[in-house]
Amino acid sequence: MSGPAPLPAAEQASYTLLLHGRYAGTQEWSLSTERGVVQTRVETQFGGVLPEVRRVQYSRSLPGNYVSLQYTEGDGRGRASFETTFDPDRGLVTLRQGRDEVSRPLTTDHHDPLSLLLWLRTLGGEERAFATLTGGRALVQRLPDLELGGAACYAYFLRPGGAYAYAEQRAPHRLLRLLQPTDFGMIEAQLGEAPPRRPERPGAGSGRPRRRVG
Repeated sequence: MSGPAPLPAAEQASYTLLLHGRYAGTQEWSLSTERGVVQTRVETQFGGVLPEVRRVQYSRSLPGNYVSLQYTEGDGRGRASFETTFDPDRGLVTLRQGRDEVSRPLTTDHHDPLSLLLWLRTLGGEERAFATLTGGRALVQRLPDLELGGAACYAYFLRPGGAYAYAEQRAPHRLLRLLQPTDFGMIEAQLGEAPPRRPERPGAGSGRPRRRVG
């Protein structure tokens, strides 16, 4: 009989956001555990070529499979504007948005936008996998491997949504690059701090990955 899933190590990660190669803000990830639950906090500060907006996402999930227990989203300065709670004991999933609240039966395990990315890091190059979110079923499809900054990466495409994620093949399988479609265009998140690129410098290096050779 297998024991409980090992808890992930605490992590801090900083990403630079780019839109068409131009500076668009920063994103800070913090991963920790408490009482056997994985806690993930992501603070995004948009800026540069985008309006200055702050967004804070928070996720509580189970280690190993990163099944979600709770997910919230807001500006971090008050009550979250959106919250989803998964209660397996009561068999309910509760969604709150503003003053509106609705509950429905919890019939299967769910991931949230953050726990989905943590789970993706554990796939190890699996060709395709499925996850259930509150908005429906998501497909994670493997693409040809890439190399980023000298590190071999698994490349994944997520749909619906059209996002891309690039995870190190070696432990700790960090997410080196993320691409997310938005109303403004495709926003790219690159791991590692970089000097801010001002809007008046269009075409700054977008860090496009190259395919591995051999």
